[in-house]
Amino acid sequence: MIKTIISGIQAYFGAFSLISKLKLWKYFAIPMLISFVTATMVFGLAYLLSDNLGDFISKIWIWDWGKATFSSISNFIGGLIIVVIGLILFKHIIMALSAPFMSPVSEKIEAHFTANPSHSSRDTSFIQQLWRGIKINGRNLIMELVLTIPILLLKFIPVVNIFSTILLFMVQAYYAGFGNMDYTLERHFQYKESVRFVRKHRGLAIGNGIVFILVLLVPLIGVILVLPLSVTAASTRTVKALQLNPSPVDAT
Repeated sequence: MIKTIISGIQAYFGAFSLISKLKLWKYFAIPMLISFVTATMVFGLAYLLSDNLGDFISKIWIWDWGKATFSSISNFIGGLIIVVIGLILFKHIIMALSAPFMSPVSEKIEAHFTANPSHSSRDTSFIQQLWRGIKINGRNLIMELVLTIPILLLKFIPVVNIFSTILLFMVQAYYAGFGNMDYTLERHFQYKESVRFVRKHRGLAIGNGIVFILVLLVPLIGVILVLPLSVTAASTRTVKALQLNPSPVDAT
């Protein structure tokens, strides 16, 4: 899987040039606006709630001794929980709402690499693409929260919290890459088939998502460029994966 993770990361190296070559920037105007507005709302709300959550957690410690230390830890954990959940919400909201605009991008990229994108594709409307995006990202949002909450609780355990940080990052990356890959998969597979395909190619999803998360860490510019770069990178690798394995097969 490490090899496919690296492949997913390497796909970003040619993303800028491919976007320019295929003249795709115009398709990203509305998704970039969606991304900026959503980021402002989600992370603004997260900033307002972080202190409140920290105070709530600190009340668990009913003893006087060590209360100041636990309060400091609680504020940190509270802030981390808010940031992580805010990032999860932001990620799935923008990917769901941008689906109708990203599907044409992935289709043009598929045409560039295959010269015959409609050979095994399904024709879908704007509404169908939007609903598919909401359905996939809604499912991923629930799955990611189910996995993330227990991982966040591990932050209270010394030493273990180091490994939980890595695990949390990988979970975030997987579901980010999942959403980006589905812009291509929606033309080829039904909902459940796409889930199986991504599971089989989870390395590509993780590799794509790793850079997705890192790009978001770049102030302002990251929020604007994250979709153009990640969707382009994911589309190139998903198309190649489809050529090598056109059928969704259960992961082993």
